[in-house]
Amino acid sequence: MSTGPGADSAPVHKPDTYTRRGGGTFSSLKIRNYRLFFTGAIVSNTGTWMARITQDWLVLSLTGSAAAVGITTALQFLPMLLFGLYGGVIADRYPKRQLLLVSQAALGLCGVALAVLTLSGHVQVWHVYLIAFLLGMVTVVDNPARQSFVSEMVGPEQLRNAVSLNSANFQSARLVGPAVAGVLIAGVGSGWAFLLNGLSFVAPVVGLLLMRTGELHKVERVPRGKGQLREGLRYVAGRPDLVWPIVLVGFIGTFGFNFPIWLTAFADGVFHVGAGTYGFLNTLMAAGSLVGALAAARRGSTRLRMLVIAAGVFGVLEVVAALSPTFWLFALLLVPIGMIGLTVNVTANSAVQMATDPAMRGRVMSLYMMVFAGGTPIGAPLLGWVTDVYGARVGFAAGGLISLAAAVVVGLVLARVGGLKVAVGWRRGHPQVRFVARERLTTAA
Repeated sequence: MSTGPGADSAPVHKPDTYTRRGGGTFSSLKIRNYRLFFTGAIVSNTGTWMARITQDWLVLSLTGSAAAVGITTALQFLPMLLFGLYGGVIADRYPKRQLLLVSQAALGLCGVALAVLTLSGHVQVWHVYLIAFLLGMVTVVDNPARQSFVSEMVGPEQLRNAVSLNSANFQSARLVGPAVAGVLIAGVGSGWAFLLNGLSFVAPVVGLLLMRTGELHKVERVPRGKGQLREGLRYVAGRPDLVWPIVLVGFIGTFGFNFPIWLTAFADGVFHVGAGTYGFLNTLMAAGSLVGALAAARRGSTRLRMLVIAAGVFGVLEVVAALSPTFWLFALLLVPIGMIGLTVNVTANSAVQMATDPAMRGRVMSLYMMVFAGGTPIGAPLLGWVTDVYGARVGFAAGGLISLAAAVVVGLVLARVGGLKVAVGWRRGHPQVRFVARERLTTAA
């Protein structure tokens, strides 16, 4: 669907479908600037996943507490909660390529700093907390700039495909990064994983420098002025097709995506396995996420009902995994959890971007990321405490139940906004849930 101005780009009375024209799963990679962006991201994303796994394991080793892992995660996302909307204003106001050059370099420096502390043997848990917070501060600007820069590289017709390929890129790195991190932690120590992460940010910086700026799709930058933050909030508030997907991913991001807490707790406290197996669990989840991302790249439309259904299935799978009696059943369930969780993220992300006026996209995506990732400072310590006090199974199941409840409530609200009604029936011997127009139900009656 067009990303034209205002609410006309996504009518409220038809909030369910957004389409694109394109050609194949990897169609966005035909664009040179996006290829450079994609290639640099593969390298830095691999380093990022190595650092994430190593950071979680290092904090658990230093403290022995799942709650401490939750605090680390919370500190990394706290700046997004506090300052995320201001990052969107900056992304709309300044050239995004220049912003990304600065932010990517800063992320690399944070990785090198943690490597030096760890390799020197002086690292303490407060060092990890501080660097996690600094990473979060950089991400406040990096995230909305990176998200909205995609449309400038590929244009509106390839936007959905590029968003999906970005997720595939991130999840491909997740297949490699945790496995490499596990080997490095066991073999030479955590510091080398942090160092490789810091150096990996050279790749995206080089890619950004090599881009042809004349081939970027021009987006009119927002001049400096008062009330731009409130303007963005009012824009979203008047658009149910933006508000409710953001609310849904907010609940799921806050309570359903606390995998660093749960996987470390299951690996260490339930199944009693080491860092290598912890990396293997993350790799299995990444495999499912990669499948979900590639499937999303092939789809030519984004449906909000797909978002709601996927969110509900995601919650159910988390509850089932939490109750798994054996290690291998738990491990295998991580594959569909990764696939469906990625489907939720990509569907919500692309639906929100494609329905937003380009001049508002930085602010809208900063709100999206503030809600999706910024809720982690609330959810991570809370579920980390639940996990410590009541056990990993209860903590994981609690996240799944909250995600399921959010999907049900948002689904009913979207159905009401769209003039639909939930119809439950049977088809070919299987239960089926559909959203049906009220007029059709009245006629059938």
